[in-house]
Amino acid sequence: MKNVLVIGAGRSASSLIRYLLDHSESENWNVTVGDVSLEMAQQKAGGHARARAIAFDIHNTQQKHEEIQKADLVISMLPAVLHLAVAKDCVRFKKHLVTASYVSKDIAALDAEAKSAGIILMNEIGLDPGIDHASAMKVIDHVKKSGGEVVAFRSYCGGLVAPECNDNPWGYKFTWNPRNVVLAGQGGDAQFIENGKLRSIPYEKLFLETETVEVQGHGSFEAYANRDSLSYRQPYGLENIPTMLRGTLRMPGYCKAWNAIIKLGLTYDSEKLEGSEKLTWRQLIEALNPDVRFGAAAYLGEEEDSEVMKKLEWLEIFSDREIDLVDASPAEILQQLLEEKWKLKANDHDMIVMQHEFEIKAKNEKEEKRKKIISALVVKGEDQIHTAMAKTVGLPAAITSKLILQGKIKARGVVIPTIREIYEPVLNELETYGIKFEEREVIV
Repeated sequence: MKNVLVIGAGRSASSLIRYLLDHSESENWNVTVGDVSLEMAQQKAGGHARARAIAFDIHNTQQKHEEIQKADLVISMLPAVLHLAVAKDCVRFKKHLVTASYVSKDIAALDAEAKSAGIILMNEIGLDPGIDHASAMKVIDHVKKSGGEVVAFRSYCGGLVAPECNDNPWGYKFTWNPRNVVLAGQGGDAQFIENGKLRSIPYEKLFLETETVEVQGHGSFEAYANRDSLSYRQPYGLENIPTMLRGTLRMPGYCKAWNAIIKLGLTYDSEKLEGSEKLTWRQLIEALNPDVRFGAAAYLGEEEDSEVMKKLEWLEIFSDREIDLVDASPAEILQQLLEEKWKLKANDHDMIVMQHEFEIKAKNEKEEKRKKIISALVVKGEDQIHTAMAKTVGLPAAITSKLILQGKIKARGVVIPTIREIYEPVLNELETYGIKFEEREVIV
């Protein structure tokens, strides 16, 4: 019998936990679901005979050690900043770890110790990062095996609301951590390479430098550059590629309006506003932007009836609506408002859109004829709990956990899903859940 410990039972964990419990009898697993909210853990465990729900405090060292030592494999669905404490204990107690988060420098530094302990610290095995790596490497490896060369790679992903449920002017609703959405782009300049030239876009310009991405059968989206694309050249085996970009998708018009939110100072999170609970939204905006009292539209360089102003007014940020958060930062105040305005309703469905664009040329090709491979994935959610986001984040992590416990993944140390022994079986099983890429070729 194997024991699996899942730490964190939030939005993205629902499909992961369901998968583990669905396979618990055939695989002879016991699954412990731990969350700071016992009620949340119990809800996700669902009273399953193979499940144990517990209140779990990541800062309770004794409890953390006891639960990790009981497990054969730990899945951390905690916020990324909390993974390190779990990873160190997994190395100490020689337990495998799976997360869907980016590899931090501190996690990467555990590689040698994890190998020595004979364990895998599996990271970036969610949606983005995760499915993006796996699906991209499948194509890249095939192109190389066929004697071709990838000379441009662009990858885009967005967690959106399904068109039939799109009933607000922003075309967006929350299906994952709202704080991450509010603070998107603040982790450093977005970096990528385009036609051999390195590009770096600061946060203040990020949502202005967008491009239009067409997804066949699903229309147009706008994309902004996501984090550091350059760091994936080596893992993808594309060290000398002239063009490489990873971007985030949003509905048309979102980025320009979000840039206005940034200009108004509403994503600022470094300091708390004393007495914020005594302010109205209008007073908050004027406190952050004294010149806005002469007219918000003029201050933002917009017409009074522009689409940007309509989006902002729909949020009621220029109204006398009261703020009820005590001593909060502007970002925290904005998040509270957006969680109300962008809430996924009972009958709503979310939608994941991912598209890779590969530009290929054959080695030693004399002519400049090239082709593009366009690989697209569109997934819609089942309901508010088993959203497309929860499925595409949780299922890759769950499937990989099963493969590790079955002894089918031999890699050890700090790993991401760019190697065939991981991406091939994961992608194959994801297809059985309707998570399948459609590929087409076009001549450039």
